[in-house]
Amino acid sequence: MTTKPSVLRADARRNRERILEAAVRAFSEKGADVPIDTIAKAAGVGSATLYRHFPTREALVEAAYRNELARVCDSAAKLLADNAPDRALRLWMDDFIDYLAAKQGMADALRAAVATGADPFAETLDRLGSTLTTLLRAGAGAGLLRPDIDPFDVGFSLAGVALITSAPDQRERAGRLLDLLLDGLRYGADRPASTA
Repeated sequence: MTTKPSVLRADARRNRERILEAAVRAFSEKGADVPIDTIAKAAGVGSATLYRHFPTREALVEAAYRNELARVCDSAAKLLADNAPDRALRLWMDDFIDYLAAKQGMADALRAAVATGADPFAETLDRLGSTLTTLLRAGAGAGLLRPDIDPFDVGFSLAGVALITSAPDQRERAGRLLDLLLDGLRYGADRPASTA
């Protein structure tokens, strides 16, 4: 009897993750008005299961967006554990561009959720700023990145790269621009921070 509830919780957790992944794809590919039943079917669950987790469309949109935000922010720890800090940052930049592409694809659904009073973006700047701070400090601590970098400058630079390379056929250009950005973050890493 004691193992059954934890199995159900694990099953419910898997269902929730499948729903969120299907929602991001559906909202990105089919727009804000995609039928909820379509998302449930793509996730391999019934509509009742979807509504148990997300009682409204807005709740689903908000959770799908926040799940993407958590995915990109949480990836930094593993990247730092498995790579040199500068390489971890560069790999994370790729993840961030993918996150922004998902966010752009979900733009209509996010706007509709905001219009109802939801605030899916409440944690965005804090989470991304904290993640970038962690990555940049690790790089500076290892002497691989400049110690004087503002994490929000990097975030806005990444958003700019994503904006001008949003088409799928621009992914190679995005990679080159990210490489240039990382080179700029490395420049002068061996010099002390400016006191000006």
